[in-house]
Amino acid sequence: MPRLYLAGPMTGIADYNYPLFNATAEQLRAKGFVVENPAENQAPACGTWAGYMRLALRQVLACEVVAFLPGWEGSRGARLEHQVATELGLKICLAADLLNPSLLKDAP
Repeated sequence: MPRLYLAGPMTGIADYNYPLFNATAEQLRAKGFVVENPAENQAPACGTWAGYMRLALRQVLACEVVAFLPGWEGSRGARLEHQVATELGLKICLAADLLNPSLLKDAP
């Protein structure tokens, strides 16, 4: 299975959306995916959005696939991750499509 980065909105969401990130990562791992989950990262020393994004972008660069959670379009960080993935030719999909292949549709 390819290494997958899980992307989605965090800022402004209760608990930074970690419950959804963690539950989705667990489900994807149960299907055999190697998942890079930014919700599992230690806080950067600076504690800033840019610091978190530097950690996240390193993870994106180590992956072949970026899977997006609902609401990613409204997230500045997820949009940046999408742009990087697109420019690098990584496979882009919705996380839900990987969990339920019968719902496969065009990538975002």
